[in-house]
Amino acid sequence: MKICVALIVKVAAFYIAQAVCPDKMPGLQSWTPGHNEAHRVTIGYGQKVILTSSATFHSIEILNGGKLVIADTNRPIMLRAKHILLRNKGELHIGSPDCPYKGNLTISLFGRSDDSDDQHSYFGRKYIGVGTGGTLEIHGEQKLSWTFLNKSLHPAQGNENSYHFKRSWGNRGIIIHVINTKTGEVLHSDRFDTYRSKDESRRLAQYVDDVENGQILAMVVNDEGSNNLEDLAKKALTKLGSRHFHRLGFRHPWSFITVKGDASSVVEDHAIYQGIKASSEARSSRVFQSGYGEHFTITTISQWVQEAEWTEWFDRDDEWGSGDWEKLSELHKAFPERLCSNPLDIEAETLDGIPANMTGEVFSKFDRNYGFVCLNKDQVGGICHNYRVRFLCGKLVRPEASISIDTLSNCSILELADEPHGWTFGDRIVVASTDYSMHQAEEFSILPCPSCSRNQIKVEGKPAYLHMGEEVDGVDMRAEVGLLSRNILIRGEMQPTCYGNDACKFFSFDTFGGHLKMERGFRSVHVAGVELKHMGQQSLGHYPVHFHMNGDVDQKGGYDPPTYVKDLSIHHSFSRCVTIHGSNGLLVKDVVGYDALGHCFFTEDGPEERNTFDHCLGLLVKASTLLPSDRDSKMCRDITNGAFPGYMAKPLQDCRATSTFWMANPNNNLINCAAAGSEETGFWFIFHHVPTGASEGMYSPGKTEHTPMGLFINNRAHSNYRAGMILDNGVKITEANAKDKRPYLSLVQARYGPHQDADPFKPRVPALIHHFVAYKNQDHGAWLRGGDVWLDDCQFADNGIGLTLTSGGTFPDDDGSRQEVKNSLFVGESQNRGLPNLDDQTWGPGGPDHLGRSIPRGVDFPIRGMQIYDGPVNVQNCTFRKFVALDGRHTSAFGFRLNNSWQSCPNNSVTDITFDDVPITSRVFFGEPGPWFNKMEMDGDKTTIFHDIDGSVSEYPGAFLVKEDNWLLRHPDCIDIPDWRAAICSGNYAQIYIQTRSPATLNMKMVKDEYPDKPLKLAGALGKRNDYQQFQPVITLGKGYTMHWDQAAPAEVTIWLINFNRKDWINVGICYPRGTTFTIISDIHNRLTKETRKTGVFMGTTQREKMGHSHQTRGYYYLEEDTGLLFLKIKAHNEKEDFAFCSVKGCERVKIKAIIPTGSGPSDCISEAYPKHAEMPVVDVSMPKKRPRSRLPHTPEHFLEVKLESYNTRFFHIKKDFAYTEVNGKKLYQSEDGVHVTVIDGHSGTILESKGFKNSILMGIPAQIENYIKNLKDKSVVLITSKGRLVTRGAWTKVLETLGADQTLKLKDKLVFVGFKGSFRPDWVRMTVDEDRARLHQVLPIPVVKMMKL
Repeated sequence: MKICVALIVKVAAFYIAQAVCPDKMPGLQSWTPGHNEAHRVTIGYGQKVILTSSATFHSIEILNGGKLVIADTNRPIMLRAKHILLRNKGELHIGSPDCPYKGNLTISLFGRSDDSDDQHSYFGRKYIGVGTGGTLEIHGEQKLSWTFLNKSLHPAQGNENSYHFKRSWGNRGIIIHVINTKTGEVLHSDRFDTYRSKDESRRLAQYVDDVENGQILAMVVNDEGSNNLEDLAKKALTKLGSRHFHRLGFRHPWSFITVKGDASSVVEDHAIYQGIKASSEARSSRVFQSGYGEHFTITTISQWVQEAEWTEWFDRDDEWGSGDWEKLSELHKAFPERLCSNPLDIEAETLDGIPANMTGEVFSKFDRNYGFVCLNKDQVGGICHNYRVRFLCGKLVRPEASISIDTLSNCSILELADEPHGWTFGDRIVVASTDYSMHQAEEFSILPCPSCSRNQIKVEGKPAYLHMGEEVDGVDMRAEVGLLSRNILIRGEMQPTCYGNDACKFFSFDTFGGHLKMERGFRSVHVAGVELKHMGQQSLGHYPVHFHMNGDVDQKGGYDPPTYVKDLSIHHSFSRCVTIHGSNGLLVKDVVGYDALGHCFFTEDGPEERNTFDHCLGLLVKASTLLPSDRDSKMCRDITNGAFPGYMAKPLQDCRATSTFWMANPNNNLINCAAAGSEETGFWFIFHHVPTGASEGMYSPGKTEHTPMGLFINNRAHSNYRAGMILDNGVKITEANAKDKRPYLSLVQARYGPHQDADPFKPRVPALIHHFVAYKNQDHGAWLRGGDVWLDDCQFADNGIGLTLTSGGTFPDDDGSRQEVKNSLFVGESQNRGLPNLDDQTWGPGGPDHLGRSIPRGVDFPIRGMQIYDGPVNVQNCTFRKFVALDGRHTSAFGFRLNNSWQSCPNNSVTDITFDDVPITSRVFFGEPGPWFNKMEMDGDKTTIFHDIDGSVSEYPGAFLVKEDNWLLRHPDCIDIPDWRAAICSGNYAQIYIQTRSPATLNMKMVKDEYPDKPLKLAGALGKRNDYQQFQPVITLGKGYTMHWDQAAPAEVTIWLINFNRKDWINVGICYPRGTTFTIISDIHNRLTKETRKTGVFMGTTQREKMGHSHQTRGYYYLEEDTGLLFLKIKAHNEKEDFAFCSVKGCERVKIKAIIPTGSGPSDCISEAYPKHAEMPVVDVSMPKKRPRSRLPHTPEHFLEVKLESYNTRFFHIKKDFAYTEVNGKKLYQSEDGVHVTVIDGHSGTILESKGFKNSILMGIPAQIENYIKNLKDKSVVLITSKGRLVTRGAWTKVLETLGADQTLKLKDKLVFVGFKGSFRPDWVRMTVDEDRARLHQVLPIPVVKMMKL
């Protein structure tokens, strides 16, 4: 093994020895051209020159085999020029991969946008241009590009490395510390008991003499130090500069600081001992400078301390008579052993604890030496409160000596995750924000730090904000630390203010920086170890680094080694960071982009593929004027309003997409990258249906929407105003026109469905997102729309909404695709509380501890972990942590899209879900009218549903969770979850899409025959201005429904069967005006070919039962004249794949064309249809059994299932009453008429007692039931049923109100009530009354906990 190592070392040494640096190559001619801004230089025809000193030119053009090399010297070189152009075998070399440039070089590009010079037709002005055949090789020193904080950096705190020494009894004498003048470090210390021994006095003198000149001496007396103090010691201290030590007396406090050898540096204090009952103090303090803005303060204190304590409360007098007199003299007589003669302070309060100064009363005396007097005559009400008083009494004094050293500096120590290789004194760094505002990123300069460890640096200044340097609640929230300085700097020279262009409407500073651009056919480009500052221009095509229409720039294009840019620091950029336009295979590695205008890492037109962004960092990315997607709201309006006649900009829809990483083609690789703060989004995958701009025609329409995603591994996004990641949208590919007035490249809709070879006829290929971390994004951690998008091992924390997965559309372009997230962590409100910042974000209570914290949006915004939108979506083996709702903020682990008009898929499912520090009441929330949710009147708000496969959310394996008031999905055994506004149900569920035309403006009511009094009102998923409307209800299979309209029935109705398996069916009755005639067919629509094939015809029949004999090619419809209902049996005839919306042959449909009589009114047949077609509710699929406690997570929280029923039955003329209460399967029957009360412990869920109260008690004086309820312990759940004819009036009903019942609800014969004895009213308190049958079936959260009010 040792031999192998030796060989490797020898080979490496040989290789280095053989490497030849560019400036050491033979044949180079020395060049020192001087400074002349008008000098136009051409290096060509085989010229090979080496620049050895600073120079200024108008321009340099290197061509025809010319070569310019920059000498690597120990003197800084600055090269100034308006432009540098390399073309036709021209070469510029600054270092090489094997021999990085070690000197300091600045290339400074000067010039204005309005210069009189002719600009280059391709490169423009103020540039380094690499044209066809050009070579650019720049290789600066290798330095760590960026890393993470490894310890949290807290905002400025005054002290660092403070030292504090304190002694009292048992440490008598003179205490000395010797301190280093430069560092503030204590070198050594000692104590000399000069009270006990003269030897100690002599030892003190010798000790002082031995201290080296220039060291600091800090000295104090503790207790007593004068008794055996000899002249030798006194002279030694006098020599140091003391003026008081020679007259030190018994127990005198004394403090002293000096720099030995400098008597002028002395600070000293001396005090006289005041006895055992009085304080005395000698204090000295001095500031010492230690370099680089640091200083430390030494403070010495020698003192006798008198401590104090409060007496007990005294109440000698009361308020009667003239008032309340609590005189000190009289109290002292009454309690001589419990009260001091000379108190230090006095306090008074009422007997119930209200401080005297808060009562508003006037006091005659309130004095520590006299006492307290309140006179009745002085009060507005004529009488005082009864007060009590207490006094602060001093104890006997005790000695105390202390020496403290507080290092106060304008410096900070940063502990990093990696060794900061190459970072040196003077380098600039940036530390990213770890809160919601990207503006909390902060710049620092590095200082020397000999005492720092290998992973530490010292920087000048104190942070203004908190920057996390640790994992928080399982999520890596460490702040990125990026290097901004490099030894090679390319910069633009700037004017002091903005001038002469439209950008000045939005920016006060000059935005005409330099730029570096590569033309197609360059010979070689490798740029590494370079700082680019003030680069980019607010005009298209001029960016800090720009690969323009270069095609393949790796081996595929003949470039070996492949083209790369790496180890770059691009900051204070005026237009992007790295732009890849029509170029493929570029490696962008270890690049930091900071404080940039417009998309930072930018792929432009759509054909850019196989590019790799590896370990790149972007932060503080701001809006720009260039493209609609770059612009903020103001820019969007000011630039585009009126751009086409009548166009009014809609910024949120058309613009506002500024992103750190803008991916116009999914086939690019993003690995280990960080998007640490942008004005909108961290990573945005956008789709160009056809390539735009200069790339027009480079691929067939729709290719990018089907292109598989490249690698997306170990990326992170935080502190973005909109989202950490978005996969959605396209760009408008046509110019503004009368039909679509939006500007070219505005944001539009697009759908992503990745397939093999980007061919939708080939198998699907999932887009894999692995270990993505998103935290502190104000709106979304991630919003991902498309076909198969799968996330694994991801982390979402402190986002407004953690994750939304949304399908490709009504009929997914990838029918059968699904989205999933597994093995991932969601944190609602972590321990990263942030800091108040009134300019940028909201502050309010939150998290399990309800402490103040930064809030992603409004203080009452309903934070959600996983937002379920349409689907199908599967959530598997995920943990949800710290989602805690407040009264006024509906935080939940699972939630639904707000104000949603779209569909919800019954195939949405969750399994293996773990909740950690999430109250059971905060697991799910289906929404309710109020802030953010509005009126909950949109169709998608009403049809939400998901499948709890293993019961890990609801405790009921196999349950479907539905909106509590959606009676299309409910059956008699469904169990309400009031806290979630949900119900636990079972069933076979699917969807129908009902498309209507002529008119498309109507609203629909859909009624399930089993619940005719509970229709579902639908407004449609599309705007009322569309030429058709679409209603998308989820339905229970095997049931009957009717549909009704608020206008005349539509002339065309198409019913699509969605998520129907073969042989699944429903019966529908559609309301039409009398006299309507019909043509009804069935067909299949192919999603790929967009072709529709007719499969059958429906024939009219006078026998309704004949509808059941329909088959695929021939069906039957039945028109019921007296109700106006057209009845059909809708049935699926083809097999369906697991996650497909439609069958393997296409989407099965029934299409009804009707001729509606002119002048027909609204087609609402509900009153005619029911009760004629009402059916008894039937449970087709048995309800799942609740998980036993033994199989639930080890937590005291669980659901308690309660069922209460009060009803009567009739058998001919015999009427019989029944009532029972059921708790977790245990039934308690009510035996007597009246009410029956069952009491449950609100902490444990156990039944405490059960008691009946007869009607005779309820009709009389209700003291018995009142006292019974009054004596129940707080936080008791109280269940009440009635039997017989209920006493519906009387004083006893007040009992119900005390338990939370709505006092406006009028009682009827039958009553069931779930109430609560306590100081608050839980959401699950409910009462149902009816003449014949009252029923409640719900779960309650145990233990019952009061929700904190916002």
